[in-house]
Formats: sequence, structure tokens, C-alpha cells
Amino acid sequence: MVNYYRTMDHQMNEISEVIEGSWISLIHPTAAELVQVSRDYKIDLDHLKAPLDEEERSRIEVEDDYTLIIVDIPVTEERKEKEYFLTIPCGIILTNEVIITVCLMETPVLTDFRDGRVRNFWTFKRTRFILQILYRNASLYLQYLRSIDKKSDEVEKQLHISTKNQELIELLELEKSLVYFSTSLRGNELVLEKLLKIEKIKQYPEDEELLDDVIIENKQAIEMADIYSNILSGTMDAYASVISNNLNIVMKVLAVITIVMSIPTMIASFWGMNVPVPLADSPHGFAVLVIASLILTVIGGIFLGKKKMF
Repeated sequence: MVNYYRTMDHQMNEISEVIEGSWISLIHPTAAELVQVSRDYKIDLDHLKAPLDEEERSRIEVEDDYTLIIVDIPVTEERKEKEYFLTIPCGIILTNEVIITVCLMETPVLTDFRDGRVRNFWTFKRTRFILQILYRNASLYLQYLRSIDKKSDEVEKQLHISTKNQELIELLELEKSLVYFSTSLRGNELVLEKLLKIEKIKQYPEDEELLDDVIIENKQAIEMADIYSNILSGTMDAYASVISNNLNIVMKVLAVITIVMSIPTMIASFWGMNVPVPLADSPHGFAVLVIASLILTVIGGIFLGKKKMF
């Protein structure tokens, strides 16, 4: 899908024809759309296809007519009514006339610009636009990292009373998300460091300061991802032991119950033998055996209770 946007009268407007200073948004484009954009703006087709590869690494490539920037952006995915976090590449192409973004799916990073939720944003200030995208991207990483931290806290509360593996599996998914985030953020950090050396990107006086803010936000996100990952890894190891211990407690209680219940079973088996036994001819023999079994069972339960077997 290809859409054209331009800021006019301080508002984002979708336009039908591209003019200078426009933003061309490619969301999961078809092969024909990629060929058309490649032909119109003299962009290597492979550069347009690169962000559509989920395994593409973050990088910058400076050509004669344009500059390609690929960064990883965070997205969410619904699986089995649960929200999971991962990253996908996003391509930003800066030409002399327009700015082009290429992505596999709609993401909050770009939809915020499209829906006019970003202040002081103009499509014709192309280099500023790139830095604003990178800043929103770093901010979104921080937002998702806080969400991961909250989810891990919720799972930990369930683990206190759990003997199942479901909670550990959820923590494993969160840990995988943190690995994706940490790897992507470090790749983005290399891109930001290279941006510092490209004078074309810093056309406005405020751009250098904005780029510094982006680098700071990205470093903060890296630190948070590392901290949460270490905490989560330690938590998983600890709670794996907790779950095992909970299971041992359950097995111990069942074993104690089995021992206690074996007392009346043993008494019944003795008096069930086909040989002469005491009280066999007594009319009150059955009642006496039942009462004796109950008394011995209670005594056995009290004894095991004092030994803290329950």
C-alpha cells in the first residue's frame, strides 16, 4: 500500500499526487508499487526491498541521489489472546525531493505522524522528520520495556502459588522479547553514531540537539533492556526452583494423607482374615473397630502434624 502525505497549514494531509516536500509511506507494498517508486525516484530496487526482510540488519547507505537508513522498530503481536513484543526493520529513504518510509506493517512509530499526534512536525523538513522518527522509535522502546516489566510482575505474583509451567513459559516469551529489543537497540545505536558523521542529516540548528536526545533515549532503552533481562533471567531460575518445591510439598502432603489413611485399612485387613480374631462374635465388634480406627487415625494425624509433615 502506498500513501502520500504532506504538511499544509500545520496539519497532516493525505494527497493524491506527490509534490516536493511530501512523505511517501509504503506499508507492505506490492512488487509493482516498489518498481514504480524505484523508477520514479531512481532508487535501487534492492534498497526498497531490504526493509521488507524481517532479518535485515540496521545500517546506513549513502548514495549519490539518496540516503538509506534502516532501523529496527518495536511492534506487538497477538497470539492466543496474549500480547507479545518483537522488532521489524523500517526503511527511511531521504531524497532531494521527498522522504520515503518502507515497512512491513502499520506501526505506532509512523501512525503517530500520519494522525497528527506529533507536534512541530513538517514533512518538508525531511532531515528533522528522520530524527523525529528515530526519537519516537526510541521512546516506543522505553514504553514497551515498561509494559514488559509490568507483565513480568503480574506473572511473578501467579508463580508464588503455581505448580505449573505456564507462567515460566510466559516469562520465557518476555525474555525473548528483551533479547530482540536489546539486539535491535544496539544495532540502532550504531546507526545513530554514523548519523553524527553525516552533515547532510544536520541541516537545521535544532537537529544536532535532537540527535543527541535520540542517542540518550536509545542508550536509556539499552540499559533498561539489559537490567530487565538480567532480572527476568534470575527470576526464572528462582521460580523454577519454587515450582519444583511447590510440587514437592504437594507430594509430601499426599504421602502423609496416604500414611494416615493406611491405619484403618490395616485394621480392616487384619479383621478381614478368614481366621478367628478378637471381637468376631461380639455384636458390638464392628463399632469398636470403627471407633478404634478413627482414634488411631486422629492420633497418627496429630503426631505427623507435630512433626510438621503437613
